[in-house]
Amino acid sequence: MTRFLVATNSVHVTAAAVDYLEDRLEPGTDEVVVVGVTGPDASDRDVADAANVARARLATSTPTVETREGTVLPELLAAVDEHDPDELIVGPNRGGAGAAGVGSTAQALLAELDRPVVVVPTPALS
Repeated sequence: MTRFLVATNSVHVTAAAVDYLEDRLEPGTDEVVVVGVTGPDASDRDVADAANVARARLATSTPTVETREGTVLPELLAAVDEHDPDELIVGPNRGGAGAAGVGSTAQALLAELDRPVVVVPTPALS
């Protein structure tokens, strides 16, 4: 069994994470936890929409979906501590118009964690 944690605040990151997971998941065996953080960096609606994408596209794996409120990095690190995933999947940045490169949250997760952190590409938004 592999436990994946998807950190998301947008439908674009969730869709990219699901695309990545499609060929890797063993339904009924692997676990997927989807965590969205609302607060200064993401709206309630964006996180709710991202959660809906996860539920719809990962229906055969029945993901656990959590919405947390607060500052993104500490909340994601707490989720990693609580769920102890084998692999964390994140988007490169907030995914908003004009966002480019690997953002500070993804960089901090890569530096802090002792497990694989996969940064999935998302479509460019203009």
